[in-house]
Parts: sequence; structure tokens; C-alpha cells
Amino acid sequence: MTSSNVKAKRAAREYTWEGVEVRAYKSEGAAPFKDVTRQVLFDDPHLAAQWRYFEVAPGGHTTLERHQHVHAVMVIRGRGACLVGNEVFPLELHDLVYVPPLTWHQFRATLHEPLGFLCLVNTERDRPELPGPEELEQLRANPQVAAFIRV
Repeated sequence: MTSSNVKAKRAAREYTWEGVEVRAYKSEGAAPFKDVTRQVLFDDPHLAAQWRYFEVAPGGHTTLERHQHVHAVMVIRGRGACLVGNEVFPLELHDLVYVPPLTWHQFRATLHEPLGFLCLVNTERDRPELPGPEELEQLRANPQVAAFIRV
């Protein structure tokens, strides 16, 4: 469903919307992640952007990755933390995160509640790059980052 066909999408139940499919974050085995879902809220060529909702279950995490396109993220449910570059940031309701191009990033929920966030990206974007052994070694040189990342 594109925004040109639908003028409004009503909230259906907790953090879902009418006519919006709750999808797997990625294909199983495609990249390391744990307990994440994805919903595409708006995807219209006139916007040149895609607005998505991700939900990370308690104790779950997104893939550690980087790519050329940027992310603009807003937390709308729960708490957690994220890695952006070489820094780990705590996340709470309504926090904003900017992920620059080619910057390693990963999001994690706390052990006790889900982390839900809106994510704005370009409609046309490149494929994620996973860290190799050298990149992981560089990331793990920072003890805070080493304790945070899941691969």
C-alpha cells in the first residue's frame, strides 16, 4: 500500500497499523539478529523515503551493520541502547538517533521490555555490509563497544 492510495492508516492494536503487515526483520540466516520485526508504514516513490517501524523484543538486537544510506530514528516504545560508530548510547522514549553513512550501528532492547522505533531511510538504498574479522577487532578494541555488540 502506498501513501498515494491510502490517506490514513489507523492504529490497529499495540504498535501495529491497519493494512500494514508485520514482517520478519530479515531472512533467517541472512545476518545475525535476534527477535526483531519490521513494518513498512509508508513507501511511496513521491516521498523518495521509506518510513518503517522496527520492534526488538526484550533481550533482542538488530544486525551489526553499515551502509552508505543514513537512518533517522525515533524511539516510540520501551528502552534500550544503540551503537553508532564507536559509541554506545542509552535509549528512552522519544530519543532521536542519526546514523551517518558507512557507520557501524546496532540496536538492542533491554531484557525487560521491547524497544520500538520509527526509522526513516531513502527509498533507494544500498545493501548492508557486515563486519569482517578486521572490523570486529577494531570495534572490540573499545571495551564499551566490545561489551555491547552481538554478532
